[in-house]
Amino acid sequence: MDEAYGLGEGRYSQLFGSKEPTQIFVDHLKKVNEICVQLDLQPMLWSDMLFCLAAKNNTLQGYYEETNNPTTPEIVEVMTQGMDLIFWDYYHTYSDIYEQKIKQHRDMGCRQPWIATGAWTWNRFWTALPFTFETVRASTVAAKHSVHGVRNSFITLWGDEGNECDMYSAFPALCYYAHHGYSSQEEIDIVLLRHTFEGVCGGDFDDWVVASKIDDTPSGMPIHQRTHFAPNTSKWLLWEDPFLSFLSPQYAEEDFESHYHSIAEHLFYSLETKLNAGPLNTRLELPARIARVLSLKCHLRQRLAEAYRQQHYEQLYDLAQGRLVRLQEEVDHLWRYHRKMWMKMYKPFGWEALELRYGGLRTRLQTMYDQIMAHVHYVVAVKKAGSGVDSEESEHARIEEFEVDLECLYYESRTNMLLDYSKATTPSRPG
Repeated sequence: MDEAYGLGEGRYSQLFGSKEPTQIFVDHLKKVNEICVQLDLQPMLWSDMLFCLAAKNNTLQGYYEETNNPTTPEIVEVMTQGMDLIFWDYYHTYSDIYEQKIKQHRDMGCRQPWIATGAWTWNRFWTALPFTFETVRASTVAAKHSVHGVRNSFITLWGDEGNECDMYSAFPALCYYAHHGYSSQEEIDIVLLRHTFEGVCGGDFDDWVVASKIDDTPSGMPIHQRTHFAPNTSKWLLWEDPFLSFLSPQYAEEDFESHYHSIAEHLFYSLETKLNAGPLNTRLELPARIARVLSLKCHLRQRLAEAYRQQHYEQLYDLAQGRLVRLQEEVDHLWRYHRKMWMKMYKPFGWEALELRYGGLRTRLQTMYDQIMAHVHYVVAVKKAGSGVDSEESEHARIEEFEVDLECLYYESRTNMLLDYSKATTPSRPG
């Protein structure tokens, strides 16, 4: 019943002709409900398809558009038979939209809809805690409203795009959600929340929130009513091809080197000094290693390309032998730690998807190093031979990757982007 996009447009239309998608969905829903009744089961379903089918819009806008109310007599008939709807919203930071959607669910005949909120674990390495706190607060304030609230609510964690995230990083969000569940107030006691996290989970709450800054900018990204997602900056920065660095114009005005160096220093210091007080602080090693890698990777292509274009070959050599080699070493440390963490938490199946990503990054870094060193050695050989350095006789006479002028692809977004691996790794789409 979930994400039934294109309903009635394929084989169904060939067999039964054209029929309203919502009607197909409702007819099927009736049959499922009959089976559940026979088995003494309580049916529940995500409500988005009812809204999207009625709006003829399969995007989130079709679900959350305030004027979109799919209530029809047919839907009311099905819902009054005891079927529960789940309204899920992980994106809005104000309560009004939740209250309105709760009312629309009741208009459809579902007297006690559920609300599902989410800890932002998907498509990233560490839970986006600040944004999660805002969306969780908005949903729970609406859920526990004395007049318009609901009886049931739950919080979700998702592993989209490879399950790269350390799911333990959602613990502060779960504690925050639990505190709202035991309080009738719109705001919770943050001091008590810190103590709860330390006592129950064995970690330093503030340090875990600091770890979320791997997806932030040096100046910070404000969260307001028009903010509907949390960027995954550290993900697309890590997987971006280091040699092409085609996304680097997005952050050309940011000092990510200092930003990530500061985060790494803070988190590694916590690892060294706070393990006795908070043993779960060991989980901070993943974001710490990511921050250390990015402090070396960000702007590296820019530094190398400048040295190459200005024919500062000694500087080019020093960057390759120094910073680039250190980056390779730190990527190896990150890969091995992430693998170790995965194997402790999960079965091995699925890790191959992430290891292929690490393998691609490690290989591209090695190619980058080899090409630079080959070019430097060529230039030295040409100088010794007394020929001009502009000779095109050798494949190593140029580094074409450094001769390409880069442009900002998503000018309005800058660093405020949520990218999948396939969009972040390379601009090339062969085949």
